Amino acid sequence: MSSLQVGLAVAGGLILGGVIAYNTWSSRRNTPRQAVPEARSSSQQERPQAGSEPGMAFPDRVEPGFDPSGALPPLGPLPVPEKRPRLDALIDVITPIALDGRAVSGDAALAAFPHTRRVGSKPFAVEGLNEQSREWEFPIAGQRYTALQAGVQLANRTGALNEIEYSEYVMKTQAFADAVGGAPDFPEMLHEVARGRELDQFAGGHDAQLGFMLRARGAAWSPGFVQQQAAKLGFVAGVIPGRMVLPSSEVGLPSILGLSFDPQAALSEDPTQSAVKEVALSLDVPQVHRNEQPFVRLRDAAFALAQSMDGVITDDAGHPLRPEMIETIGSDLQHLYDTLDAHDLAAGSAQARRLFS
Repeated sequence: MSSLQVGLAVAGGLILGGVIAYNTWSSRRNTPRQAVPEARSSSQQERPQAGSEPGMAFPDRVEPGFDPSGALPPLGPLPVPEKRPRLDALIDVITPIALDGRAVSGDAALAAFPHTRRVGSKPFAVEGLNEQSREWEFPIAGQRYTALQAGVQLANRTGALNEIEYSEYVMKTQAFADAVGGAPDFPEMLHEVARGRELDQFAGGHDAQLGFMLRARGAAWSPGFVQQQAAKLGFVAGVIPGRMVLPSSEVGLPSILGLSFDPQAALSEDPTQSAVKEVALSLDVPQVHRNEQPFVRLRDAAFALAQSMDGVITDDAGHPLRPEMIETIGSDLQHLYDTLDAHDLAAGSAQARRLFS
């Protein structure tokens, strides 16, 4: 074999090797990052700290306010959730139903209750004054009530109570009162509708639903990888595919944060091959008590996931959010909390959760 033939063979081999190496590198680069099985010992399972993923783009970088240990900030006292929100004159139309000194059983009240608990898009409710406890409550079978009242919410995120909805409310309340032998005393419609519009205007100017997007810098993520990294921060699976939540510290209260990604990727026949390029973190401000420090948790979760998943934090339009911009949002949020408190609609209260729903 001549030297020319040998040279050509060597060159061909190098080219073939380069093509194979490039294809291998490209395939690895485009394969979604997978969840890594956590190491186990005979006595315990060690969980790696958030941010300890090998190959991070900035392993030594610590964002302001982010605790690398993964510990959450201490919480203040939280309200105990009510089993059923009480009617409140601040956000409800309330109609007393006179009983002429009689007591009505809970069984009779429940039998007379309308089939639906809504008037248009607004919640409708009936309460009774318990003969024994002297507390207003939703009627309970076996109890007796010396007074009744009906109510409909003045506003929610669908808008203010309007004249048509008020008329429907009057019809439902009158039918209920007739069934229990009571006489309703309705407030003046135009006054209540005006109150609803005023409340709706306030709510519209003080509603806040914050969200950060986390976008992959390089390789996409598999659903399992996203779930594993989020679980390290306390997120648990939600009822909807592709959604996780950070639960409240009080049972029965809304989740503190939400995390969501493409539900089709979560439902894929082979989730390991599904590519997730972005994850959304969300906070429904009026639904969560400020003592839960929800914005601090939102910020720290975003920083921690960006670090462990090699992502960049952006707004909905894809513009990167610098740490100082995020801190400014947090400062503005404190003013919103103070305003809601001043109007007896503190974030996380039963009234705020109903109004901003």
